[in-house]
Formats: sequence, C-alpha cells, structure tokens
Amino acid sequence: MTLSVTVIVKNEEDRIADCLSSVAAIADEIIILDSGSTDATVEICQKYTDKVFVTDWPGFGIQKQRALEKATGDWVLAIDADERLTPALADEIKAALDNNPVEVAFKTKWAVVLFDKQLNYGRSSRYVTRLFRREGASFTPDIVHEKVVYPEGKVRKLKNRLLHYSIRDYKHLMDKNSLYAWLGGKKRYEKQVYGAGLWGASIRAILVFIQIYIFRLGFLDGSVGFLMAVIYSQGAFNKYAVLWSLRRNA
Repeated sequence: MTLSVTVIVKNEEDRIADCLSSVAAIADEIIILDSGSTDATVEICQKYTDKVFVTDWPGFGIQKQRALEKATGDWVLAIDADERLTPALADEIKAALDNNPVEVAFKTKWAVVLFDKQLNYGRSSRYVTRLFRREGASFTPDIVHEKVVYPEGKVRKLKNRLLHYSIRDYKHLMDKNSLYAWLGGKKRYEKQVYGAGLWGASIRAILVFIQIYIFRLGFLDGSVGFLMAVIYSQGAFNKYAVLWSLRRNA
C-alpha cells in the first residue's frame, strides 16, 4: 500500500521541518499546498519534496481537497503543519498499511503540546481522522473545522498519539482563538443557525468548560489544563456572540 502525505501551509518556517521529518520515512510522496508564505516555508518544504504548489487561500476545506486531488497513493495522511508523528506512531502506521488493512480509515488521539507540557486530557482526548483510503474520500468545503468524508466501512483507532504543537505563545493562542471564533460564527450565520443570542452563547461557554475540565478530565493536566478549558469556553462564547452580532446587523 502506498502512502501520500498532504499538508497545507502558510508561514510555517518554524515548525514545518519537524512535521515533514516525522513523515518522510513512511511517505511515498509528500504534497504541499502553500497559500502565499512570505517566510522560508516553501524553501524548507522543497528540501523534502518536489511537489510544492503555491496557490490562493479559499478556506481549510477547499484547500485540503485540492491537496487530496493531487495525491496518487492508495492511502492519504492529511496532517497539519503543527502536527507531527512520534516514531512509534510512524511505525504503527507503516505496520498497519503493510498488512493490507480492510479498514477505510484510522483515527488517532491528539496530544497537544503547550507551554512545554503534553496535554493528555480535555480537548486533547479527542480522536481525529488523519489517515484514510484515497479512493472515494473528500473534504467538506467548510472554511474552518472541515471534515474528511470517506466511504462506509471499518474504522480503527491507532494506539499511539499524534503530537499537536498548535500554539506558539500566548499571543498566538489569543489570536487563533479569536480567528476561529469569527470564522465559526460566520459559518453558522451562513447556515442560518439561530444560536439563542447572548444567553445561548453564555450557556454554551459554561457547558464547554464543564465538558473539557470535568468530564474530559482536563483538571488532570494541571494549570495548563485549566487554562485550555477557559480558552475553549471563551471561544465558544465568542463564536456565538459573532453569530448574534451578524444577525443583529442584518
């Protein structure tokens, strides 16, 4: 079974090499779509593959679909520039594909690394789909929080975790939280979601904190776990506050 690795990037010179180094040994091809980097991202990517394409930015879903359409392998590993495989996960993926799997996709549990701490609970306890059969697969065209769609069939969870270096520093954390809230609110507005106004936004914020910090055991990640529960709660409020503001302006 052959494996295509796809990555969409923009201004990722500080972490793209770690991402690509982690997949180089198991990838039959690496496909990069860059949306206008102004740093050394493209030059770094070209050290790992000759399949580097510079294009515009239509949103996460469409961009990942573009990358998928350039893939030729039997399987696709669609990861982000801020993610990387541990050696154990790389070996597990290679072993799975070498055994002619009957599955249509594999899920991997995240391990967010933030402020020099690996988070194993809270939102980091989620499974994400990164590895799937190419034939019949596609990405939803959402501008943010896109999903991969694949044919019905068996899906297996991998044992080893996918490292996720999603945040560079606290400013980046705030900026990213704000951007995703804005895009998430716009997405719901375009889909004509009601949202229940600011009261609904407040209730969602409280529920998100309880879910992440208590039910998903975020408290076991210490002070950083508490911080992330607050940040996700704040993001939930802001997302529906954006929706409220757009509906009010309309």
